[in-house]
Amino acid sequence: MRRGEVRIARLNPNQGAEIGKVRPVVVLTENRLLDAHISMVMIVPLSSQYWAGMESLRVEILPRERLLKSSYCVIEQTRSIDRNRIGDEVLASLTTREMAQLEKQLRYLTGL
Repeated sequence: MRRGEVRIARLNPNQGAEIGKVRPVVVLTENRLLDAHISMVMIVPLSSQYWAGMESLRVEILPRERLLKSSYCVIEQTRSIDRNRIGDEVLASLTTREMAQLEKQLRYLTGL
């Protein structure tokens, strides 16, 4: 598992407005921690739905490799999940530009 990879994860059970289902996610955790087999992994869920008015909290990921349709990082739903919830198959990898944009939007969300 590497930072910036898109993989399938099981996000159920969800609570309240949390995004659920089995869906693609972007791995955010630093590679050194992943290599150390940290049990919890920070992820950003992807959705094929685009919500108008949420542009400042979305990064579009265009289809490529095994990611078959345009998807949007749902940045306000960033969270940690147990690495056992994340599948082994890599659907795609984010470009350097996409990762930079995602990091910028995360800083905006968190005020960092």
